[in-house]
Amino acid sequence: MANHSTADLGTHVKRFPRASVLVVGDAMLDRYVYGEVTRVSPEAPVPILTVTREVAMPGGAGNVVRNLTGLGASAAFVSVVGDDQAGSDLTGLIGGQEHVEPWLLVQNGRTTTLKTRYIAQGQHLIRADREETLALPEKLSERLVKIALDAMAATSVTVLSDYRKGVLSAPVCAALIEGARKLGRKIIVDPKGRDYARYHGADIVTPNRKELAEATGMPVENETEIVAAAQALLSRYSFGAVLVTRSEDGMSLITVHEVRHYPGEARDVFDVSGAGDTVVATLAAAIAAEVPLADAARLANIAAGIVVGKVGTAVARPSDILTHIAPATGALQKVVTAAAAAEMAERWRLRGYKVGFTNGCFDLLHPGHVHLLEQCRAMCDRLIVGINADASVKRLKGESRPAQGEAARAAVLASLASVDLVCLFEEDTPIELIKLIKPDMLIKGADYTRETVVGADLVESWGGAVALAQLLPGHSTTATLARLRG
Repeated sequence: MANHSTADLGTHVKRFPRASVLVVGDAMLDRYVYGEVTRVSPEAPVPILTVTREVAMPGGAGNVVRNLTGLGASAAFVSVVGDDQAGSDLTGLIGGQEHVEPWLLVQNGRTTTLKTRYIAQGQHLIRADREETLALPEKLSERLVKIALDAMAATSVTVLSDYRKGVLSAPVCAALIEGARKLGRKIIVDPKGRDYARYHGADIVTPNRKELAEATGMPVENETEIVAAAQALLSRYSFGAVLVTRSEDGMSLITVHEVRHYPGEARDVFDVSGAGDTVVATLAAAIAAEVPLADAARLANIAAGIVVGKVGTAVARPSDILTHIAPATGALQKVVTAAAAAEMAERWRLRGYKVGFTNGCFDLLHPGHVHLLEQCRAMCDRLIVGINADASVKRLKGESRPAQGEAARAAVLASLASVDLVCLFEEDTPIELIKLIKPDMLIKGADYTRETVVGADLVESWGGAVALAQLLPGHSTTATLARLRG
């Protein structure tokens, strides 16, 4: 197997914004209900979940779209929802994403697939599903195919995301694959079920190990058996390539001409939900950005390793992949994006840690800052520090500030043992960052009051607390700068 440099992979990732991908498949709504369990019901031997918050996001083929936009690519999405509340919610979520052109057709009387997961103390209690798996009526299928073919002509790669909920019937798949061939477009299939004849002629299929065994009836316990089963699919259905996902063991790419095995990239497996969607989205974005297939598969493998280390149905972002390819060292590992901070905060909470947040400019770090941050860390299990970006400091402190740039200020803060993560924000206040991170503790210095702490009401609304830390007198960045000028 050829050795591709990390520099090449990084260059490929930076081309993702050029990619335009069409996704056709089964849209779902994933709803997560979080809470606490402290007692058992007197009515039956079941736990009582005290609900603290709910989160909804696109699932199924909608999660492929979410992964594409997370990578910076543009997406068109063609699917069908019911005329119910879940369908309305899903339409709003899809339409609210940037760089997405949605075509969600409504079928009267259809039940939109809804998966509701109830979670307490980081553990799934139960999942409740509502769904309808009947094939679409003929006229609706014809309308869907027509819209999809028009969108296919305006995009570079098509993904068929099949969850066997009725959208991708055999005639629909055949029409789309034939249309892709005529338009000269690549078509990638995330398959389901045993009958792969419906995907005949697709350029790439992406079964997992279990799906490969079901589709071929062949053993898949080791790499040799996986290759033999994949080659059987290539021969039977004229696929261009088979990319087999093997969970923690990585992936295998098999074509008529070559076999490549990619070792697992996960550093910490936390939740495997949606990893297959991440694989097909990354593969499609890379191919649409004209990345060679072998490198596209390697990037998909890296992205899958990233999302299984996140909480819930997560996405891999370009910054995640670039950091994985060329990881920061030392304290710089603590300097992260707002989205990464929010994901880490959620992971910490599910492990039972109390997440604290404080913020400031932290220009010319002095003993007063150190004293404040040590107090903040003592009030929580993990501390995230938000710092004003340079433009924000200039607006708040004047044209002569900051004395140190944002990168230097972040690096110095990250070197402190009391600080677990550092995150920049561009706005004058950290309110948007607080909404994203949802800290359990919001901490500021005692020169504030509860009423003047930005985000106090918000944090208390979800059950968090606000605290004021003592200040160490005689220390001030402004006074230090004045002395230096004097």
